[in-house]
Amino acid sequence: MANPRVPYRLSSSRPPLPPLDGKRILAHLVVNVEHWRFEDPMPRTILTPPHGRETVPDVPNFSWADYGMRAGMARILALFGSRGLPASTSFNAGVIEAYPEAAAAMRDLGWEFIGHGLHQRALNHSEGGEGAVIREALDRIAAFTGTRPRGWLSPGLRQTADTPDILTEAGIEYVFDWVIDDLPSWMTTRNGPLLALPYNLEINDSVIYAVERHATGEMAARLEHTLRLFEREAAETVRVLAIGLHPHLIGVPHRFHELERMIDLLQASPQVKIVTGAEIADWYTDHEPAPPRQNQNG
Repeated sequence: MANPRVPYRLSSSRPPLPPLDGKRILAHLVVNVEHWRFEDPMPRTILTPPHGRETVPDVPNFSWADYGMRAGMARILALFGSRGLPASTSFNAGVIEAYPEAAAAMRDLGWEFIGHGLHQRALNHSEGGEGAVIREALDRIAAFTGTRPRGWLSPGLRQTADTPDILTEAGIEYVFDWVIDDLPSWMTTRNGPLLALPYNLEINDSVIYAVERHATGEMAARLEHTLRLFEREAAETVRVLAIGLHPHLIGVPHRFHELERMIDLLQASPQVKIVTGAEIADWYTDHEPAPPRQNQNG
Protein backbone atom coordinates (compact mmCIF):
# COMPACT_ATOMS: atom_id res chain seq x y z
CA MET A 1 0.00 0.00 0.00
CA ALA A 2 1.05 3.63 -0.37
CA ASN A 3 1.10 4.21 3.39
CA PRO A 4 2.70 1.34 5.34
CA ARG A 5 1.15 2.35 8.66
CA VAL A 6 -2.40 3.54 7.89
CA PRO A 7 -4.77 1.75 5.46
CA TYR A 8 -6.10 4.06 2.78
CA ARG A 9 -9.70 5.32 2.72
CA LEU A 10 -11.38 8.44 1.43
CA SER A 11 -12.20 10.78 4.26
CA SER A 12 -15.72 11.14 2.83
CA SER A 13 -16.33 7.39 3.15
CA ARG A 14 -15.63 7.30 6.87
CA PRO A 15 -18.59 6.73 9.21
CA PRO A 16 -19.98 9.98 10.68
CA LEU A 17 -18.75 10.80 14.15
CA PRO A 18 -20.86 12.44 16.86
CA PRO A 19 -20.05 15.93 18.14
CA LEU A 20 -18.06 16.60 21.29
CA ASP A 21 -20.18 18.55 23.77
CA GLY A 22 -22.43 19.53 20.89
CA LYS A 23 -19.56 20.92 18.77
CA ARG A 24 -18.50 19.56 15.38
CA ILE A 25 -15.23 21.46 14.85
CA LEU A 26 -12.53 20.59 17.37
CA ALA A 27 -9.84 23.28 17.31
CA HIS A 28 -6.45 22.38 18.75
CA LEU A 29 -3.94 25.12 19.57
CA VAL A 30 -0.43 23.63 19.54
CA VAL A 31 2.37 25.89 20.76
CA ASN A 32 5.77 24.50 19.78
CA VAL A 33 8.15 25.37 22.61
CA GLU A 34 11.69 24.52 21.62
CA HIS A 35 15.26 24.57 22.89
CA TRP A 36 17.68 25.65 20.16
CA ARG A 37 21.09 25.03 21.70
CA PHE A 38 23.56 27.90 21.48
CA GLU A 39 26.46 25.56 20.67
CA ASP A 40 24.72 23.78 17.76
CA PRO A 41 23.95 24.87 14.19
CA MET A 42 20.51 26.44 14.15
CA PRO A 43 17.71 24.18 12.87
CA ARG A 44 16.23 27.06 10.86
CA THR A 45 17.53 30.53 10.02
CA ILE A 46 16.13 33.95 9.28
CA LEU A 47 19.47 35.60 8.43
CA THR A 48 22.06 34.06 6.11
CA PRO A 49 25.79 34.60 6.74
CA PRO A 50 27.38 37.42 4.73
CA HIS A 51 30.02 35.15 3.17
CA GLY A 52 27.88 32.02 2.69
CA ARG A 53 29.61 30.11 5.49
CA GLU A 54 27.60 29.09 8.55
CA THR A 55 29.19 29.77 11.93
CA VAL A 56 28.68 28.38 15.43
CA PRO A 57 27.65 30.04 17.62
CA ASP A 58 25.08 31.53 15.27
CA VAL A 59 24.17 34.57 17.34
CA PRO A 60 21.56 36.26 15.09
CA ASN A 61 19.57 33.10 14.42
CA PHE A 62 19.83 31.87 18.00
CA SER A 63 18.59 35.29 19.09
CA TRP A 64 15.61 34.98 16.73
CA ALA A 65 14.43 31.91 18.64
CA ASP A 66 15.51 33.25 22.03
CA TYR A 67 13.41 36.38 21.50
CA GLY A 68 10.41 34.15 21.02
CA MET A 69 10.99 32.41 24.33
CA ARG A 70 11.31 35.75 26.13
CA ALA A 71 8.89 38.23 24.51
CA GLY A 72 6.74 36.12 22.16
CA MET A 73 6.06 33.48 24.79
CA ALA A 74 5.01 36.11 27.30
CA ARG A 75 2.39 37.43 24.86
CA ILE A 76 0.99 33.98 24.11
CA LEU A 77 0.79 33.06 27.79
CA ALA A 78 -1.00 36.31 28.60
CA LEU A 79 -3.51 35.92 25.74
CA PHE A 80 -4.38 32.30 26.40
CA GLY A 81 -4.48 32.86 30.14
CA SER A 82 -6.78 35.89 29.91
CA ARG A 83 -9.24 33.98 27.73
CA GLY A 84 -9.03 30.72 29.65
CA LEU A 85 -8.04 28.80 26.52
CA PRO A 86 -7.00 25.15 26.68
CA ALA A 87 -3.79 24.54 24.75
CA SER A 88 -1.12 21.94 24.11
CA THR A 89 2.61 22.49 24.00
CA SER A 90 4.82 20.29 21.85
CA PHE A 91 7.69 20.58 24.26
CA ASN A 92 11.43 20.01 24.00
CA ALA A 93 12.32 18.66 27.43
CA GLY A 94 15.47 20.82 27.40
CA VAL A 95 13.18 23.84 27.87
CA ILE A 96 12.74 22.86 31.53
CA GLU A 97 16.29 23.95 32.28
CA ALA A 98 16.81 26.48 29.50
CA TYR A 99 13.56 28.45 30.01
CA PRO A 100 12.25 27.46 33.46
CA GLU A 101 9.85 30.40 33.88
CA ALA A 102 8.06 29.63 30.61
CA ALA A 103 7.91 25.91 31.40
CA ALA A 104 6.40 26.56 34.82
CA ALA A 105 3.86 29.02 33.39
CA MET A 106 2.55 26.47 30.88
CA ARG A 107 2.35 23.82 33.56
CA ASP A 108 0.52 26.15 35.93
CA LEU A 109 -2.00 27.08 33.20
CA GLY A 110 -2.80 23.39 32.75
CA TRP A 111 -1.55 23.04 29.18
CA GLU A 112 -1.12 19.51 27.85
CA PHE A 113 2.56 18.62 27.40
CA ILE A 114 3.29 16.69 24.19
CA GLY A 115 6.70 15.06 23.83
CA HIS A 116 8.88 16.83 21.24
CA GLY A 117 12.38 15.48 21.89
CA LEU A 118 15.07 16.88 24.16
CA HIS A 119 16.24 19.71 21.90
CA GLN A 120 15.16 20.91 18.45
CA ARG A 121 17.04 18.26 16.55
CA ALA A 122 15.87 15.41 14.30
CA LEU A 123 15.57 12.05 16.07
CA ASN A 124 17.87 10.28 13.63
CA HIS A 125 20.63 12.79 14.46
CA SER A 126 20.29 12.33 18.21
CA GLU A 127 23.18 11.03 20.27
CA GLY A 128 22.46 7.64 21.82
CA GLY A 129 19.73 6.78 19.32
CA GLU A 130 16.13 7.89 19.05
CA GLY A 131 14.81 5.39 21.61
CA ALA A 132 16.99 6.82 24.34
CA VAL A 133 16.04 10.39 23.39
CA ILE A 134 12.32 9.61 23.40
CA ARG A 135 12.47 7.90 26.79
CA GLU A 136 14.58 10.63 28.37
CA ALA A 137 12.32 13.38 27.03
CA LEU A 138 9.21 11.68 28.41
CA ASP A 139 10.91 10.98 31.75
CA ARG A 140 11.97 14.61 32.17
CA ILE A 141 8.52 15.96 31.34
CA ALA A 142 6.86 13.47 33.68
CA ALA A 143 9.16 14.48 36.53
CA PHE A 144 8.48 18.18 35.88
CA THR A 145 4.70 18.08 35.39
CA GLY A 146 3.73 15.02 37.41
CA THR A 147 2.08 13.51 34.31
CA ARG A 148 3.72 11.38 31.64
CA PRO A 149 2.93 12.66 28.14
CA ARG A 150 0.45 10.62 26.14
CA GLY A 151 1.22 12.33 22.82
CA TRP A 152 4.29 12.97 20.65
CA LEU A 153 5.29 15.38 17.88
CA SER A 154 8.76 14.72 16.46
CA PRO A 155 11.11 17.68 15.93
CA GLY A 156 10.39 18.86 12.41
CA LEU A 157 7.83 15.98 12.20
CA ARG A 158 10.76 13.83 11.10
CA GLN A 159 10.56 10.12 11.92
CA THR A 160 12.63 7.07 11.06
CA ALA A 161 11.06 3.84 9.87
CA ASP A 162 11.12 2.61 13.48
CA THR A 163 9.78 5.67 15.31
CA PRO A 164 6.12 4.56 15.68
CA ASP A 165 7.26 1.23 17.16
CA ILE A 166 9.59 2.97 19.60
CA LEU A 167 6.88 5.43 20.60
CA THR A 168 4.34 2.75 21.45
CA GLU A 169 7.00 0.84 23.36
CA ALA A 170 7.57 4.01 25.40
CA GLY A 171 3.86 4.27 26.19
CA ILE A 172 2.85 6.97 23.69
CA GLU A 173 -0.83 6.73 22.70
CA TYR A 174 -1.06 9.28 19.87
CA VAL A 175 1.25 11.09 17.48
CA PHE A 176 0.97 14.25 15.35
CA ASP A 177 3.59 13.56 12.66
CA TRP A 178 1.29 11.87 10.14
CA VAL A 179 -0.61 14.79 8.60
CA ILE A 180 -2.98 12.67 6.50
CA ASP A 181 -6.61 13.56 7.32
CA ASP A 182 -8.89 15.99 9.13
CA LEU A 183 -9.86 13.15 11.47
CA PRO A 184 -7.76 10.80 13.60
CA SER A 185 -6.60 7.50 12.11
CA TRP A 186 -5.36 4.28 13.68
CA MET A 187 -1.81 3.25 12.80
CA THR A 188 -0.20 -0.17 13.11
CA THR A 189 3.00 -0.74 15.08
CA ARG A 190 4.85 -3.76 16.42
CA ASN A 191 3.39 -3.00 19.84
CA GLY A 192 -0.23 -2.46 18.84
CA PRO A 193 -2.29 0.43 17.49
CA LEU A 194 -1.10 4.04 17.65
CA LEU A 195 -3.45 6.95 16.99
CA ALA A 196 -2.47 9.55 14.39
CA LEU A 197 -4.09 12.85 15.39
CA PRO A 198 -4.48 15.68 12.86
CA TYR A 199 -1.82 18.36 12.83
CA ASN A 200 -1.40 21.07 10.22
CA LEU A 201 1.33 22.11 7.83
CA GLU A 202 -0.83 24.67 6.01
CA ILE A 203 -2.03 26.65 9.05
CA ASN A 204 1.34 26.65 10.73
CA ASP A 205 3.38 29.80 11.26
CA SER A 206 6.66 27.97 10.64
CA VAL A 207 5.60 26.89 7.15
CA ILE A 208 3.83 30.15 6.28
CA TYR A 209 6.38 32.65 7.57
CA ALA A 210 9.73 30.86 7.92
CA VAL A 211 9.55 28.51 4.92
CA GLU A 212 7.14 30.06 2.41
CA ARG A 213 7.89 33.61 3.65
CA HIS A 214 4.41 35.06 3.14
CA ALA A 215 3.42 38.54 4.21
CA THR A 216 1.74 39.06 7.55
CA GLY A 217 -1.96 38.25 7.31
CA GLU A 218 -1.65 34.99 5.38
CA MET A 219 -2.12 32.72 8.40
CA ALA A 220 -5.34 34.33 9.59
CA ALA A 221 -6.69 34.30 6.02
CA ARG A 222 -5.98 30.57 5.69
CA LEU A 223 -7.65 29.87 9.01
CA GLU A 224 -10.77 31.80 8.03
CA HIS A 225 -11.08 29.98 4.69
CA THR A 226 -10.53 26.61 6.39
CA LEU A 227 -13.05 27.39 9.11
CA ARG A 228 -15.74 28.35 6.60
CA LEU A 229 -15.28 25.08 4.67
CA PHE A 230 -15.26 23.03 7.87
CA GLU A 231 -18.47 24.72 8.98
CA ARG A 232 -20.13 23.36 5.81
CA GLU A 233 -18.55 19.92 6.06
CA ALA A 234 -19.48 19.65 9.73
CA ALA A 235 -23.08 19.07 8.65
CA GLU A 236 -21.89 15.55 7.75
CA THR A 237 -19.27 14.80 10.37
CA VAL A 238 -16.76 16.29 12.81
CA ARG A 239 -13.59 18.06 11.69
CA VAL A 240 -10.37 18.55 13.66
CA LEU A 241 -8.68 21.91 13.08
CA ALA A 242 -5.12 22.00 14.40
CA ILE A 243 -3.10 25.22 14.42
CA GLY A 244 0.71 25.13 14.75
CA LEU A 245 2.27 28.09 16.58
CA HIS A 246 5.84 29.12 17.43
CA PRO A 247 6.63 31.99 19.84
CA HIS A 248 9.39 33.46 17.65
CA LEU A 249 7.04 33.66 14.64
CA ILE A 250 3.46 34.42 15.72
CA GLY A 251 4.65 36.13 18.91
CA VAL A 252 6.43 39.05 17.22
CA PRO A 253 4.75 42.48 17.50
CA HIS A 254 3.78 42.87 13.84
CA ARG A 255 2.06 39.45 13.74
CA PHE A 256 0.56 39.03 17.17
CA HIS A 257 -2.68 40.67 16.08
CA GLU A 258 -3.09 37.68 13.75
CA LEU A 259 -3.16 35.27 16.66
CA GLU A 260 -5.74 37.45 18.40
CA ARG A 261 -7.77 37.50 15.17
CA MET A 262 -7.57 33.71 14.82
CA ILE A 263 -8.77 33.20 18.38
CA ASP A 264 -11.62 35.64 17.72
CA LEU A 265 -12.66 33.63 14.64
CA LEU A 266 -12.66 30.37 16.55
CA GLN A 267 -14.55 31.73 19.53
CA ALA A 268 -17.15 33.40 17.29
CA SER A 269 -18.07 30.15 15.51
CA PRO A 270 -20.97 28.31 17.18
CA GLN A 271 -19.59 25.00 15.90
CA VAL A 272 -16.08 25.28 17.42
CA LYS A 273 -14.82 23.78 20.65
CA ILE A 274 -11.19 24.49 21.56
CA VAL A 275 -9.66 21.31 23.00
CA THR A 276 -6.39 19.58 23.81
CA GLY A 277 -4.89 16.61 22.03
CA ALA A 278 -5.91 14.32 24.89
CA GLU A 279 -9.55 15.39 24.55
CA ILE A 280 -9.51 14.61 20.83
CA ALA A 281 -7.89 11.22 21.44
CA ASP A 282 -10.35 10.24 24.17
CA TRP A 283 -13.37 11.39 22.13
CA TYR A 284 -12.24 9.49 19.05
CA THR A 285 -11.33 6.32 20.93
CA ASP A 286 -14.76 6.29 22.57
CA HIS A 287 -16.45 6.22 19.16
CA GLU A 288 -13.92 4.30 17.06
CA PRO A 289 -11.95 2.03 19.39
CA ALA A 290 -8.54 0.73 18.46
CA PRO A 291 -8.66 -2.18 16.00
CA PRO A 292 -7.36 -5.60 16.99
CA ARG A 293 -3.60 -5.67 17.25
CA GLN A 294 -1.75 -6.42 14.03
CA ASN A 295 1.99 -6.99 13.84
CA GLN A 296 3.86 -4.31 11.90
CA ASN A 297 7.28 -5.35 10.69
CA GLY A 298 8.23 -2.32 8.62
